[in-house]
Amino acid sequence: EGNAGLRGGPAGNLIITIEELKHEIFERRGDDVIMVLPLSFPKAALGTSVEIPTLTGKAKLNIPAGTQSGKILRMRGKGIPRLHGAGIGDQLVQIQVYVPTKLSIAEKQLLKQLMDSPNLEPKANGHPNIFQRFKESLNL
Repeated sequence: EGNAGLRGGPAGNLIITIEELKHEIFERRGDDVIMVLPLSFPKAALGTSVEIPTLTGKAKLNIPAGTQSGKILRMRGKGIPRLHGAGIGDQLVQIQVYVPTKLSIAEKQLLKQLMDSPNLEPKANGHPNIFQRFKESLNL
């Protein structure tokens, strides 16, 4: 309740407005935070472990071999605390496989050797699209 009203009127209400500022790394979705992680093709294909920022510092994230661009990995308990102490949201990490625009001669030669490998060709309808993967990651 606010202060007493004018001329003996009822107490008013105290209204507080909170505005969140846009963060340079994270986007908030309820109690979860989302970030995009650029990753090289070799790291996505072979798998790796990377250290990424969280709201409370840095944490190690294991990237499984064969990770596709658009895949969303969930880090449980790395989001925003829920109201009234009912747990903590998650951090969602969307993988964005980086394709360089300029390559050295040696890099071009290596990629040309891989270009004809049938295992590296995309399979039609073999993988869900980015929207299907996002819905799956949010359990919708």
